[in-house]
Amino acid sequence: MLHKTRGIVLNFIKYRETSIVTRIYTEDFGLQSYIVNGVRGSNKRSKSKISFFQPLTLLELVVYYKRNAGLNRISEIKCPEPYQSIPYDFRKSSIAMFITEVLNKCLKEEESNTNQFEFLRYSLQMFDHLQEHYENFHLQLMLKLSRYLGFAPETANDVFDEVYEYVGKPTIDKQDQQALDLLLQNPYTSPVKMSNATRRLLLDDLIKYYQRHVDGFGELKSIAVLREVLE
Repeated sequence: MLHKTRGIVLNFIKYRETSIVTRIYTEDFGLQSYIVNGVRGSNKRSKSKISFFQPLTLLELVVYYKRNAGLNRISEIKCPEPYQSIPYDFRKSSIAMFITEVLNKCLKEEESNTNQFEFLRYSLQMFDHLQEHYENFHLQLMLKLSRYLGFAPETANDVFDEVYEYVGKPTIDKQDQQALDLLLQNPYTSPVKMSNATRRLLLDDLIKYYQRHVDGFGELKSIAVLREVLE
């Protein structure tokens, strides 16, 4: 049966000569995998099709859905709101690569979660629209996303207490604590000023926080690029 839904692309892998298998987080069915034929090749039509499946692309879809099918198919696909800045700004695209890796590790349920989907869609649109002061966006997104994943901290101390529970909590710099509290409280449009050193420390702590709550979260390959770009 055909269904209309919206989706956020997480990744794709090559399949045979001209096809791909793509993982898309959908509004109505949660995380789904689709096989898409004829999108890899040298002709213009193939190149235009593959552009739909770049990570974090926001899509409108008509899909075939069968529970526990493993792989489903896409009947129709549109990208009504293509990004205007993320693919063309090196700093933004580096942050987007990090966000993509986080989402790939966290989004596992094959069930509808409309509120979580709408939060992610809004966040990505906001990120694309921000023209400045977006260097902490990935930190804010991780903090805000944790509410939908079920382990949101109420204050900065909640994060630090968990991260350093078994190794002895160090003396936390007041500026670092204040910065994290502001990231928790502020909307994306209210920038939080902090040093590069604070940004690196808070990122490391948030990754450790996620590692404690998300099974198989592990290490992030994109963090090295992110650190270099945001220096």
